[in-house]
Amino acid sequence: MTVRALLVEDDVDIRAVGEVALAAVGGWTVTTAESGFRALELAPRVLPDVILMDMMMPGMDGVTCFKKLREIPELSAIPIVFLTAKVQRNEVEDYKALGAAGVIHKPFDPMTLAEEVLTLIR
Repeated sequence: MTVRALLVEDDVDIRAVGEVALAAVGGWTVTTAESGFRALELAPRVLPDVILMDMMMPGMDGVTCFKKLREIPELSAIPIVFLTAKVQRNEVEDYKALGAAGVIHKPFDPMTLAEEVLTLIR
């Protein structure tokens, strides 16, 4: 089974590396979104198995987008993993308390990203 992922990241370079890491290395089907607003448009159409969400984006941050995605019934159970450079223990605990499946530190290792995500959502 191929994993369908929605990668939400405003930085074009990180988005490209993440897409290659998940698609070429992990064998996943990847849809990308450059903003939380675009993620809200795409997620109901794509119905991904997992959403990887940047925390700091202009216009709508990752937490706000996370909450809006959870309000959409068909998306409410999809695991969301935050991608962030802010990984202080209390921040990670806050993200998990929100309901995030986990947190991956940026910069991430492209060679292990897919496996890291699978470990968090299993």
